[in-house]
Amino acid sequence: MQRFLLIAVMVIVAMGAAHWWRHRPLATSPGVLAPDTPEQIDLDDGATLQRGDITLKTRAHFALTARVLSREDYRLDAGASLAPVDLALGWGRMSDTQVLHDITISQENRYYHWHVEHFPIPQREIETSSANMHMIPADDVVRQELERVRTGEIVHLEGFLVDASRPDGWHWRTSMTREDTGNGACELVYVESLEPVTP
Repeated sequence: MQRFLLIAVMVIVAMGAAHWWRHRPLATSPGVLAPDTPEQIDLDDGATLQRGDITLKTRAHFALTARVLSREDYRLDAGASLAPVDLALGWGRMSDTQVLHDITISQENRYYHWHVEHFPIPQREIETSSANMHMIPADDVVRQELERVRTGEIVHLEGFLVDASRPDGWHWRTSMTREDTGNGACELVYVESLEPVTP
């Protein structure tokens, strides 16, 4: 029994180490690496997409180039089968290594958190130049690209902001603005393409 437990612990540690190595942070140079704000075109009458028993309603065309501030994988929560990865993304001065040096960033339970001892840029700029986004891969190619994303990387993605629902009453709504904070401020993104960008 003890040997079995030891082997199980070793396997878990090895898996954790492999996950960390695959997603280890990239070292990047200072300067604004993703200067542009996200592009969004709202849809008056969006399309309906089906993912198993989950219905997606497209709300807006969405595209952005941003720095990955953090990533968190999900396997057990209600949305994990739909959106297995959350990316905390930053643009403008929130893509600058020198600014980010003074900001501690983390993710948990589908939220993105930041903390500062002193503000390297105004608080409102941090709030409106970064966001936590729940990533729904459109296909296996995008799923594989999401698997490779690393903190510090600059990525460009295109797709749709969507709302999700199931017949049992479960629903998940996207934010439609980068101006909000707190509960409900995350974007639910149906990702049709994702690729790394050389700064």
